Amino acid sequence: MEFTIHNQVLLTIFVIALVMGAVANKTNFCTMGAVSDWINMGDTGRLRAWLLSMAVAILGVAALTYSGSASIGSDTFPPYRTPNFAWLRYLVGGFMFGVGMTLGSGCGNKTLIRIGGGNLKSLFVLVVAAIFAYFMLWTDFYGNVFHPWVSATTIDLARSGLQSQALSEFFGAGRGAQVATGTVIGLALAGFVFASRDFRGSFDNVLAGLVIGLSVVIGWYVTAGPMGAEWREWAEMADTVPSRVQVQSFTFISPMGDSVRYLLSPANFSLINFGVTALAGVILGSGLYSLFSGNFRLEWFASVSDFLSHAAGAALMGIGGVLAMGCTIGQAITGVSTLAMGSFLTFFSIVAGAVATMKYQYCRMMREA
Repeated sequence: MEFTIHNQVLLTIFVIALVMGAVANKTNFCTMGAVSDWINMGDTGRLRAWLLSMAVAILGVAALTYSGSASIGSDTFPPYRTPNFAWLRYLVGGFMFGVGMTLGSGCGNKTLIRIGGGNLKSLFVLVVAAIFAYFMLWTDFYGNVFHPWVSATTIDLARSGLQSQALSEFFGAGRGAQVATGTVIGLALAGFVFASRDFRGSFDNVLAGLVIGLSVVIGWYVTAGPMGAEWREWAEMADTVPSRVQVQSFTFISPMGDSVRYLLSPANFSLINFGVTALAGVILGSGLYSLFSGNFRLEWFASVSDFLSHAAGAALMGIGGVLAMGCTIGQAITGVSTLAMGSFLTFFSIVAGAVATMKYQYCRMMREA
């Protein structure tokens, strides 16, 4: 069988995801854990690691834009920079995802990491979240339940003369404005992160932020750079066009739905796309690290209430992640790297949902004590 440019792209993404999975496992990178540490213990180490990954991704995209190495417009998957600013979609979807990841013991990426470590609870979460993501993406569920009010509340920024929802649009539509805005925001975030002496002394947190952020940048370069251009040109001429041959980087909820779609037709290899490959890579990378480090442990639900909590959380992640067009990686790092207003809005909404759920869980625990 011919080793095409499509195979090259998927193999590259698989290797990057493999490294992401191993590093995330090794460093205990967890966005839900980051919020929990901050709210419950006042520890901002993992939160700063998350912010560092954003800063690295923002600066990386600014560098790619400045050098002309990649072209990231408003036709990406998902369409981060679209001028159609669906503010309520980002708020509701992000909040649902924040609640869901707290009930489900981790975001989409952490769910994959836990599976690699032997956590059967997370495997259950993946299955449920993937099914609901599939419903949102590939059935009439989104159209019937969400589209009417999403479309009614979406603001068309093009009517105000803005070509996209990127923050740089407020300072000019050119490449220079994108580079300048990204550089300022990225450096400001990095400065805040490294202002903490405790963070600077944590090798794992620094490593996690750098690797996750750089992985997102590489994902953009692969799909929006020369290789990506050749990939898209090849797809246009292919007898069977593969799924989602678009400019994109890492996200983990929509790919869960795409994975269900592929598993329903496993002989159709054209359905194996960027996201499906990334999911497999993260799980395998985490699994390899767990086995070699001796940390592989099987874990199951402690009680019926634990089972129900994870089931509800998984459903909310699957629905909320697709509704918000991304998760704590897909929107809060990949999307934020494009400076899209919706991505920043989703990030704050996810954090708000997680904080509200943690506060409720604490109050409930105190009442039962």
